[in-house]
Amino acid sequence: MQDLKSRAIRGGFAKVCSQGANFALRIGSLMVLARLLDPKDFGLVGMVTAFTGVLTLFRDFGLSSATIQRLEVTDEQVSTLFWINSLVGAMLWLLLAAVSPLVAMFYREPRLLWLTMVLAVGFFFNALGVQHSAMLQRQMRFAALAIIDFVALLSGVGVAIAMAFHGFKYWSLVAMTTVTPLVTSISLWLTTGWIPGPPRRGAGVHSMMRFGGTITLNGLVVYVAYNLEKVLLGRFWGAETVGIYGRAYQLINIPTDNLNSAVGEVAFSVLARVQNDAARLRSYFLKGYSLVLALTVPVTIACALFGDDLISVLLGPKWKAAIPIFRLLAPTILMFAMMNPFSWLLFSMGRVNRSLKIALAIAPLAISAYVIGLPYGPKGVALAYSTAMTIWLVPHILWCIHGTNISFGDILGVVKRPVISAAFSAALAFAVQFEFGQNLPPLLRLLMGCGILFLAYLLMLLYVMGQKAFYVDLIRALASRSPVDEKSLAAV
Repeated sequence: MQDLKSRAIRGGFAKVCSQGANFALRIGSLMVLARLLDPKDFGLVGMVTAFTGVLTLFRDFGLSSATIQRLEVTDEQVSTLFWINSLVGAMLWLLLAAVSPLVAMFYREPRLLWLTMVLAVGFFFNALGVQHSAMLQRQMRFAALAIIDFVALLSGVGVAIAMAFHGFKYWSLVAMTTVTPLVTSISLWLTTGWIPGPPRRGAGVHSMMRFGGTITLNGLVVYVAYNLEKVLLGRFWGAETVGIYGRAYQLINIPTDNLNSAVGEVAFSVLARVQNDAARLRSYFLKGYSLVLALTVPVTIACALFGDDLISVLLGPKWKAAIPIFRLLAPTILMFAMMNPFSWLLFSMGRVNRSLKIALAIAPLAISAYVIGLPYGPKGVALAYSTAMTIWLVPHILWCIHGTNISFGDILGVVKRPVISAAFSAALAFAVQFEFGQNLPPLLRLLMGCGILFLAYLLMLLYVMGQKAFYVDLIRALASRSPVDEKSLAAV
């Protein structure tokens, strides 16, 4: 078990470093592409991805999670699942190509016909690497996965920027969306060296398919709940509105997506390995939850306080309309950081049916919020969305932990330290920026405000909130590659 914990921490560190690099790359590419392309270019692609995102949920049919969650899995099972994934990917490719005329008709935008058909090929590219990725996660080879993620993203971004620079407009975004999964799958095959065998009947994959199918349905419901507003805005407010709303939404979600990907991939693999040890399951989950919140809370505060300067520096002057949307969406960073990690817990314990029921409760709440806010445009939708997620937070947590040995008091104990630290740091950063930063250019003002915020937050969290021992022990474990001291980790 100690070896498992050490591997988890080193794997988590590798993923955090990778996602940090990916975060910088995403932000950098967004800064460049936002200046080379127009809001309408982003809006056209956003209209299609609102549809394709639904089908993306079916690309592996939850079978990668099923492979990881199982304590034991055979080569025959993985090979059979690979061919199922490939068949599903091919079917999604053909299905989306077939309905591309309907997508163009729905939005009354003929350019979406070929755009949709080209984006469809990405489903097949993704499907080819699903089981190879799951195998690396089972082996806890997170450093390899981190490198693959970065190389694939770098390849897609490089192609997109080159095409945008040469005037290919929205096609540069399409290229990035298709090149990235292609490079990912090729890299996964080369890294694992695994070649799937023929599919076999009676390989024992039916229970894995039921598990994966429930996860897929869960993801479908959640996707519709969290993305229907883009479809509605595109239909009733146009491509430019979707482009502006979509860039604000993307900026808001980059921190949460990167952190959840970095920690969640490791956490799910580790929790699945200790699913029958309730005490360790609780301990590991709370530590991962603590880490995600500690990293997310200051980012949320920075987005809320310095939204004007962030948009100005990252996207440029032609994106000013995104500033109020960005501010209104900022609370969702914290809400999702506090809610999303519970999927690690439920999936690792095999409680996918409960996760599905929770998703079915979220969907009508979010959709009702969009409908209420839609007449008031993107700002009305953003406000309604943030309000709905804030209202849902506590019921979500209580439902997820019901019947486990994790109490609401445990969650509050984890949450209070970063929140109190962030409140103090935000007040200090705002006061200093208000007093001394009014006449500074946006970049310097942003650097000053964020620098003070993050430094004050770090000092508060480590010394006033007593988290120094926890993080020092993590660093020592990474440096020495030795097992982690259970007593110091208990100070979360």
